[in-house]
Amino acid sequence: MSLPVDLILNAADEVAIRQHLTLVALARKPADLAIEVGRLFVAHANHWLDDQEIVVSGRRIAYVGPIGSYRGEVAERVKYPNLSAVPGFGEVHKHIESTHITPEYEAALVIPRGNTWTCEASHEFANVNGPKNTEFWQKARLAGSPLKVFIQPGSAVPPSAWEESGGWYGYEEQKAFLDKDLSVVSLDEVMDWPSVWDPGNPGYQRMWGMIGATFEKRGIVEGHGSGLTDPHEISAFIAAGLSSDHEVWALDEAWDRLMRGIFTELRPFSYDAIIPGLIERGLKDWSNVAFTTDDRSASDTLRDGATDHNVRHAIGYGLPPEIAIQCVTINPARHMRIDQWVGSIAPGRYADIVLLEDVPSVAIAHVYADGRLASRGKTYLGRLPRIDWPDWATKTMNIGRTLAAADFAIPAAPGRKTMQAAVLRPFHWNEDFLVEELPVVEGKVQRAPERLITKWSMIDRYRGDGAVASMFWTGCGPRDPDTALACSVAHDSHNVWCIGSSDAAMAKAVNRVQESDGGWALVHRGEVVGSVRLEVAGLMTARPAEALDADMQAFLTRAGEVDWIYAPAAMNRWKPGFPEFLIFATLTCAPWRWVLVAPSKLAPEGFVNVQTGETHPIVW
Repeated sequence: MSLPVDLILNAADEVAIRQHLTLVALARKPADLAIEVGRLFVAHANHWLDDQEIVVSGRRIAYVGPIGSYRGEVAERVKYPNLSAVPGFGEVHKHIESTHITPEYEAALVIPRGNTWTCEASHEFANVNGPKNTEFWQKARLAGSPLKVFIQPGSAVPPSAWEESGGWYGYEEQKAFLDKDLSVVSLDEVMDWPSVWDPGNPGYQRMWGMIGATFEKRGIVEGHGSGLTDPHEISAFIAAGLSSDHEVWALDEAWDRLMRGIFTELRPFSYDAIIPGLIERGLKDWSNVAFTTDDRSASDTLRDGATDHNVRHAIGYGLPPEIAIQCVTINPARHMRIDQWVGSIAPGRYADIVLLEDVPSVAIAHVYADGRLASRGKTYLGRLPRIDWPDWATKTMNIGRTLAAADFAIPAAPGRKTMQAAVLRPFHWNEDFLVEELPVVEGKVQRAPERLITKWSMIDRYRGDGAVASMFWTGCGPRDPDTALACSVAHDSHNVWCIGSSDAAMAKAVNRVQESDGGWALVHRGEVVGSVRLEVAGLMTARPAEALDADMQAFLTRAGEVDWIYAPAAMNRWKPGFPEFLIFATLTCAPWRWVLVAPSKLAPEGFVNVQTGETHPIVW
């Protein structure tokens, strides 16, 4: 009997694979490979075993025991007496799109850094092309990529009832995803908190339909609890069935969630406050904790690392290495109910093994993925398939027309010399918007650069009608004249955003993004001086991480010639200079309130309070 290819999980193939592994484990069928190691970490027990052999058949482990104990036939043996074996690292919550490279190149980037499996929080590509979402994430794996991608269809498709995008998911869609194959494991982070608790919210029925479909199929409902600190709200969050939260910024938030049974996924920027604090408070059981990357660009990964960085970082703040390793292996695998495939070095699991020269420093010597040597040091040795991405993945910029300066103008009421204007700043979590009086010239409301007020626009890229919503922002953007920055990475609807000091420059920047099939465009003093192409969904490029990084560094060099407005209160944790953080300033999830979205049926001017649904004129 020929075995299934074992790339995309389904029940029928899984039975055949398990039947075969049973016979290999009993030495009734030959094995392909035995990997001998000096030490092996038993993730289930937080325990080290000395001098072990890992017997592999196909892509899976069939047997683990002391060296020489396997009594069957083995085609090949490799020996690493001075190395320690730990399970392949996993991502419990990550947007591969935020690396800005496609999954086959993501594999080449992260596998040498120990990351062999990822739970893909798939509302980014899904908002670009919802019907093709799972097909997109399976393409690289079906072509032979050793990176396992467990798909989490997005609850935020679209992110809120006030937005429109290239996808729409409800009960039927989520049920179908979970029906089709075993690699679909959960409902991605539920971010629209008002649509969960408020029956009057227009997204209420859709959200509970997806949650209900996930419950029906025994899937996991992932949460996003940003800004929830009141104990009643935290209790409501977990009562709703939202099992996890990665939006944890402070020690008390982490502690409160753990004490209420919420699986807590920590991002590296919070380790300094949270990990020593949890140790000091005497947390005895870390099994409800995982480390997550969430969003990290290819450039940052090349510099800092992937999941290995998260582990190393946690150890640096006092966590024992074994617990830190559990937080990226067995803990997330158990939480996502995929521990029968990943998360440990044990029979039945994929033969994903990270071989460490030194455990406390997480010094990686080699990585095995799917039972094959996939990296030596930082050199990727695994399969890198060439994928000709179809038009449904690459021709997604449907603005529909060439934009002009007039599309970005904000008209004033007749006869007025000044107008009141609603003003926001990045990460404006206030209950209300700012109000400024702005001048009117030739019937159009003007910017006020002396007060750090510039113009911000959102452009629909799905309907083909070229709809533009514009308003005034403060604390960011270019100070130089005739300068604009545009980008098609705009979490989470991924329409196009643009910020600029003149309407003509804004039109030119957006048109360049459209011509490039997505990405970044910079206009400085009236000329396009830089662009980065992200031709796959306007979010990613089908190129190696190093090639994208080279383009980004060249782009940042040109961006460094621009005088950027900088107001520290608006920048949160980002540094002055090029405002790359604006790709996250378009979010509409909690705790956002007043935001500008691309024009939609429920928000024709785009300006809406996503907590209440209230709209307001841009100027009056």
